[in-house]
Amino acid sequence: MIHVHQFPCLSDNYGYLVHDTDSHETAAIDTPDAREYLRQADLKGWRITQIWNTHWHPDHAGGNAAIKDATGCTITGPAEIEGKFPIDTIVAHGDTVTLGEEKAQVIDVSGHTNGHIAFHMADAGVAFVGDSVFALGCGRMFEGEPAQFWASLKRIKALPPETLLYCAHEYTASNAKFALHADPENAALQAYTQEIAAKRARDEWTVPTTLKRELATNPFLRADDPAMMAKWGGSAPHQTFAALRAAKDNF
Repeated sequence: MIHVHQFPCLSDNYGYLVHDTDSHETAAIDTPDAREYLRQADLKGWRITQIWNTHWHPDHAGGNAAIKDATGCTITGPAEIEGKFPIDTIVAHGDTVTLGEEKAQVIDVSGHTNGHIAFHMADAGVAFVGDSVFALGCGRMFEGEPAQFWASLKRIKALPPETLLYCAHEYTASNAKFALHADPENAALQAYTQEIAAKRARDEWTVPTTLKRELATNPFLRADDPAMMAKWGGSAPHQTFAALRAAKDNF
């Protein structure tokens, strides 16, 4: 059985420590703030034995060296980490990583970066998606192409609807404003944004979210919906996605 410990770090990141209660192994999901990760592990009485990186950006892999120096952990991630930050094992789409007896499937979710991956722990019903998808949003397309990013989002859409999506940033309130602009008549979205506003007013987290909720409300995951395609002028879902992403970049 796993336990996910979530905590805020840097200005708007979330850190995650995944602890297997049987083997007592602990994986750090990305490493935006090495000091805070080590402090949180110490508070829990856990020792970080692994790091699982989702992509190469410094607010996701920048703490690799310091955590490895402190713990001797092993580091697993996509090939794009190599040459930028320490890494021991390179994985790609379809590979499996383990934490004790618990397994995680590696999923290609490239688009934000060209090597971005996610980790889906099917038995636990959780996925660590980095910056590929957010509550009511998706990552900025720094390196990829629209068709590539849309193919990645389709892989996320294909996960079980009850999957908890652990994304890496608290961007939800900002994302909600654009989502309402993109899809203003969506009643489920309207209710969701009210809930988000209330949570943030109480300084509560909006992450994780469920895939089921995102499928109903996240405009980027709905780029294949005929109404969204008509509104945003896409003759194919990846074109609708491209239009939405460009609009969000300039919103």
